[in-house]
Amino acid sequence: MDSHKSLLSFFLETRRHTEEICKPLQIEDFVVQPAVFVSPPKWHLGHTSWFFEEFILKAYKPKYRVFHADYAYVFNSYYENVGKRVLRTNRGNLSRPSVERIYAYRRYVTKEISEFLDKGLTAEIAEILEIGIHHEKQHQELLLTDIKYILGNNPLFPKYDDGFEENEVEVLAKEWLSVEAGVYEIGHENRQSFCYDNELGTHKVYLHPFQISNKLVTNGEYLEFILAGGYEDFNLWHAEGLDWKELENINQPMYWHKIAGEWWQYTLQGLQKINVKAPLSHISYYEAFAYAQWRGVRLPTEFEWEVSQKYFSWGSRWEWTESAYLPYPGFQKAPGALGEYNGKFMVNQKVLRGSSVATPRRHARFTYRNFFHPPLRWQFTGLRLAK
Repeated sequence: MDSHKSLLSFFLETRRHTEEICKPLQIEDFVVQPAVFVSPPKWHLGHTSWFFEEFILKAYKPKYRVFHADYAYVFNSYYENVGKRVLRTNRGNLSRPSVERIYAYRRYVTKEISEFLDKGLTAEIAEILEIGIHHEKQHQELLLTDIKYILGNNPLFPKYDDGFEENEVEVLAKEWLSVEAGVYEIGHENRQSFCYDNELGTHKVYLHPFQISNKLVTNGEYLEFILAGGYEDFNLWHAEGLDWKELENINQPMYWHKIAGEWWQYTLQGLQKINVKAPLSHISYYEAFAYAQWRGVRLPTEFEWEVSQKYFSWGSRWEWTESAYLPYPGFQKAPGALGEYNGKFMVNQKVLRGSSVATPRRHARFTYRNFFHPPLRWQFTGLRLAK
């Protein structure tokens, strides 16, 4: 019973935090979708409620009545097993349901889940509930980065919240940490703590001796790359990265602006002068690779990162690695819709390790395998060098 109460408390804490993230928003901010990879804040509010309704309440609560028959169509994201859905590109076209109605939906689902949990739950339901909680935590991070993209593409550069500090400086001398060659075990091994299925399958890998930086690359270091013509030197770029850069006219990190000869950065605290000592953020894999090439070094693999992470601090930026997002040995997708959570995305993506300033409490772990397509950079992405 204590574990059930603990899980209920975790659920309620998570639900409250999602709504706390949205408190600084104006009502007009909730609907905007300026890019296909950005979802309107109100869609996140609805989707994270639909997840609990779809996978717990409809499946396990006797005589459960859905809040609205059309919400499964509106708030399903990519679960083919569940049914048809609004196309991702059209989420910003939905003026209805209103924000007020979606908050009512959230209250309804939260109340129904709370009452359901009060009666106890099986191990199977507890596992799905925990997945749902961490799924909502993922969307809390997406909420913050989507809000930043929405406001950061407003020509007035409005502030989100004065209290959100995203550029904390690493105050330590830079050094290379050496790791010996050997066979190392990779993957999540503590079955008593939560992880996603893509972290499972502990296995051994052989690593050649390598060195890894104890610090993330800073804005100032990356500015040197820009001033040295790094964006113009085709020798530093993958062919695909070069095409992306030319097609999108990329010549600086996302949210950087040169105004009257000075570099500025849009942050969730508004437009600020670049802090050259702060960790670099909002770069693509292509840019991370090109920068490492320019320095004459490379990005670490995800296995090198996992083995060495205990020797440095991490958690400020999602760190691009040189590893493709692939299944671990023995990986098997779960049956049904929840099996679509990670496995079907294991193609054409790069692994990022660590976490970021936007990652919510009790969600980060050193085995976490985040993944994105190489050109994406609206998350708090940075890099750490290896050689």
